[in-house]
Amino acid sequence: MRRLAGPGAAVAVVERLAGGQHAETWRVDTENPATSVVVREFPVGDPAPLREQDVLRALDGLGGLAPVLLGGDLDGGWSQHPTSLISWVDGEPDITPADPGGWARELGRGLAAVHALPAERLAELPSVFDDRGGSQELLAGPLAAEVRSRWSEIVASPEVLTHGDYWSGNVVWRDGKLTGVVDWSAGSRGPRGFDLGWCRLDLVLLFDERIADEFLAAYEAEAGRVVGEMRLWDCWAAARSEDTVASWVPNYAPLGRADLDGDALRKRHTQWAARLRERA
Repeated sequence: MRRLAGPGAAVAVVERLAGGQHAETWRVDTENPATSVVVREFPVGDPAPLREQDVLRALDGLGGLAPVLLGGDLDGGWSQHPTSLISWVDGEPDITPADPGGWARELGRGLAAVHALPAERLAELPSVFDDRGGSQELLAGPLAAEVRSRWSEIVASPEVLTHGDYWSGNVVWRDGKLTGVVDWSAGSRGPRGFDLGWCRLDLVLLFDERIADEFLAAYEAEAGRVVGEMRLWDCWAAARSEDTVASWVPNYAPLGRADLDGDALRKRHTQWAARLRERA
């Protein structure tokens, strides 16, 4: 960080950023000159930092919504773990908004901006179906059989830039406005429903289906298109999280939702899956 800032720089503050389970993430501030960056440290052998760096190069800042890659160490040259240095996107996470409806609409417009990235900038990115998160092997629970039976529809859907983990904890806010989208380690090419269903699941866990619908309506208005078969994308998200949802407590508790313990997350997920199944 000092090398990046200049020979006279000194590290002034190191602050660990809450939320997320994959990478250890810190904000680092320097003096002389005053700068702020984010340092992300991944487990040894994890392919995610290389993926994230490739995605950030393709994004090139996404008009200010995404961080810019500043440097990194994938081979252990100066860090014990694969590490990325990225620009600080001004804002703070917020999963306890005063106006959940307006907040959800901001989330929808933010995702529409992600999905609007020109297709020619996606060529070097892997497909979401190359990852475990986009594999049929991950599907479980009461909706898995239906999702598998309609797999050809899923893989035939047009590709966009998929964030891969677009939920309310991976965006930042300032004065009620979404200012950035972070954690691009799962960025891929894939159907827009991959992100849409995942974010709607998060909103159902946090609030209810009405808020998830506010998100979807704002996305469709911003994208200028109606998302067909939203139920299928909701089912896919529920089926691929069936075995892991109770383990998401560390995502929510540090951001102010300590009420979402493992039992609560499992109960809300089960209720959502049941409602989706009834609508078959």
